[in-house]
Amino acid sequence: MSENCNQSCSSCMNDCTERKEQKTDFYEKLHEMSNVKKVIGIVSGKGGVGKSLVTSMLAVTMNRMGYHSAILDADITGPSIPKAFGIKEKATGSEFGLFPIKTKTGIDIMSVNLLLENDTDPVIWRGPIIAGTVKQFWTDVIWSDVDFMFIDMPPGTGDVPLTVFQSIGVDGIIVVTSPQELVSMIVSKAVKMAEMMNIPIIGVVENMSYFKCPDNGKDYQIFGDSHIEEIADKHKLKVLAKLPIDPKISVACDEGMIEFFHGNWLDPVAKILEQMEESK
Repeated sequence: MSENCNQSCSSCMNDCTERKEQKTDFYEKLHEMSNVKKVIGIVSGKGGVGKSLVTSMLAVTMNRMGYHSAILDADITGPSIPKAFGIKEKATGSEFGLFPIKTKTGIDIMSVNLLLENDTDPVIWRGPIIAGTVKQFWTDVIWSDVDFMFIDMPPGTGDVPLTVFQSIGVDGIIVVTSPQELVSMIVSKAVKMAEMMNIPIIGVVENMSYFKCPDNGKDYQIFGDSHIEEIADKHKLKVLAKLPIDPKISVACDEGMIEFFHGNWLDPVAKILEQMEESK
């Protein structure tokens, strides 16, 4: 403890024993009927880089490897997970809590769009209500025997990422970015936020990294030179994967068939997550 400590842990970033004891007080208790082994946050510094896509594909990949995966869609004002999986039914509940919707292959999903009357209804809520909803997806939903829960967070460093980092025992985060230099600068903000809050960063995934021409088999960097290596080196992070621009991925998401799309780009990430599970 610092000699100048004022016991205000919420505004202090010093990593001391007393702080760690205090930090657990912020954690929200998982529903008593739930069991979640590993929680992985998927974050980005900017919207439109494919964060929800990476979330979906990681859940699908782990599911195919025999793990029970789930997605907590924390992007309350811009939920896209149900669309990617073709989910049209609404979530139900009982006196005990809410039940997530199972996809065709058994992935559990909870999203605000599963609670709205119409998928196109806007969520016009202020920050505290949005943050409270994310907490309820953790405390009030019955997550049964989940090996890997992926939290799809909205972009940036606002209320929801802060709520997740402070309220949920996140085992690690994966940062999604794209090749543009502007995005790289903003991603650094998200990485620094995680570092300040002592959240383990598993690594970085670059989406829209290149386009493989079907005519000549060559890779073209549509958005210019990648800057992911610079970000990774700067923060001593691993580059986990580079996803291409592939129209087939977009079609799969639009048709709600992402869990039947096959691509091996995220296999190295899955192996890292599997090692986390085995070393628990």
